[in-house]
Amino acid sequence: MIKKTGKLRIISLITATAALLPWTANAERYLVEFSSSQTFQSYNQQLSTQDELLNQFFNSPVQQGVQFMNSDAKVMDALDAVELVVVEANDELNIEAIESHPSVVKVEKEFFIPLPDNIKSFGEFHVNANFLNFKSSSNPWGIDAVKAPEAWEAGDKGGNARVMVLDTGVDKDHPALASRFEKGRDFSNSSGLPYPFFDDQGHGTHVAGTVLADGVTTGLYGVAPEAKLLAGKVCAARGCSSIAIISGVNWAVEEGVDVVNMSLGGPFGSDFARKAYVAAEEADVLIVAASGNGGNSRVGFPAAYETTFAVGALNPDLTKAEFSQWGPELDIVAPGVDVLSSVPQGTGAASTVLIDLGEGEVEVESAGMDGSAITDELVGGEIVYAGLGKPEDFTDIDVNGKVALIQRGEIAFGDKAREAVSNGAKAVIIFNNEPGVMRGTLQGQLDVPVVMIDQEVGQNMVEKSAGIVVSASLGVLPSDYSSFQGTSMASPHVAGVAALVRSINPELTSAEVKDLLRTTAIQLEGDNSQNQLGAGLIDAKAAVEAALPAGCNDHVAAAAGF
Repeated sequence: MIKKTGKLRIISLITATAALLPWTANAERYLVEFSSSQTFQSYNQQLSTQDELLNQFFNSPVQQGVQFMNSDAKVMDALDAVELVVVEANDELNIEAIESHPSVVKVEKEFFIPLPDNIKSFGEFHVNANFLNFKSSSNPWGIDAVKAPEAWEAGDKGGNARVMVLDTGVDKDHPALASRFEKGRDFSNSSGLPYPFFDDQGHGTHVAGTVLADGVTTGLYGVAPEAKLLAGKVCAARGCSSIAIISGVNWAVEEGVDVVNMSLGGPFGSDFARKAYVAAEEADVLIVAASGNGGNSRVGFPAAYETTFAVGALNPDLTKAEFSQWGPELDIVAPGVDVLSSVPQGTGAASTVLIDLGEGEVEVESAGMDGSAITDELVGGEIVYAGLGKPEDFTDIDVNGKVALIQRGEIAFGDKAREAVSNGAKAVIIFNNEPGVMRGTLQGQLDVPVVMIDQEVGQNMVEKSAGIVVSASLGVLPSDYSSFQGTSMASPHVAGVAALVRSINPELTSAEVKDLLRTTAIQLEGDNSQNQLGAGLIDAKAAVEAALPAGCNDHVAAAAGF
């Protein structure tokens, strides 16, 4: 509630005319709830009439606002599904007067939560380097972990479902998403972008790829690769607006989408947000939300609301991710560490390493380090082995203008790489001290490419370099894909499975889908005494099979191939 101070001036909420006054940059925004649907509908009608007139005379969707009589406060939008109006005002006294009017139940000022975060360097995580380079026909590990391919065989690929991603927007022309894109809207008042809902942060495009990347053009598959995508931009550089988020949920209800993914959140809820999520539940719109990345025992909002479906994150070994928030509200868990997916074109990074042991260049698996320089082309040169990369390891060798080869162990990746660079190395290769490759952090940015390769490959290079000149060409190049981690990455796996379920059986209610996802989840080892793992790992195959009860209609059975 807005605190009331001093004598209030009562302002009539009824006006017969629309004000053609420009939006003021320093105006504050508020949500207003009325005591009756009739009062709300009166403003809804005025806004609709104004929009028609503006479009008729100016041939553009100019938003001007319906002015309150004798005030500079204006109603800018009416949210049908939740029966709230968005009001702008330069003077808080206008809002206090509005709040005191008998037709008004409550006024809530706009607030912002931080942008959703991708934990790129929370620790060192094992990954398949082919995923990072995106040169493999294999699926990202999370797609297989949730048994999506098996679900496709048991049913369809989500072709009857529509999924809305409320996030930082989307790159609608991304080759993995373009065929699935249906429509988008901006609720963040962004400007200067290629189109209003363009993803200038990278997060929303990554989330969308995990839900429904088509697998056709690029080979990247999402969980529900034939579902349709609607994208609402509710987060921008300033953060995620409470009004933008509620407006996005309102749009989801108006569109009647099957699933909404919300990989965003904050520590506090609000009455109006709760009202919006209840409206979504009543409209059978399933809201899937990330539990949060604080590593504590408190699920964030909107995941913590009673009517949403809260998702925590797992490591590739199916243990709880250290950062994943938990608590009694947590419903389920899904892959959330080193998840490869789409990012706005050209904003990702993929490593390439070619080595020559005297028999010609051969490409080897690699993973670019977080903090590595992004290069336009490969950097080549002679390999010089520098042990563990400690200062003393460079005493009797010359790496100036060459590629330093360093073994993992004892000191941090960043310390190894910075020591090599300080001695003139133009690129750094770190080889693992155990099988496989891993993506680590340099704890800072370097201006040379730094990558990791497999233990066996590195050891072979060390042995060969003792007798011949070994060379390498490497780089971390711009890409349309990147690997992120966070509960933000876990949530879209669940949204994708929900889309598969709703596609195969559209008769299921939102509540029934949530129950089905919980009851078919895979039980996991590990401490679950405080609901750290919820019902377990989402299981697409079991969920889709359970969504086909005896007596399902012919359309559903045909879609599933039964």
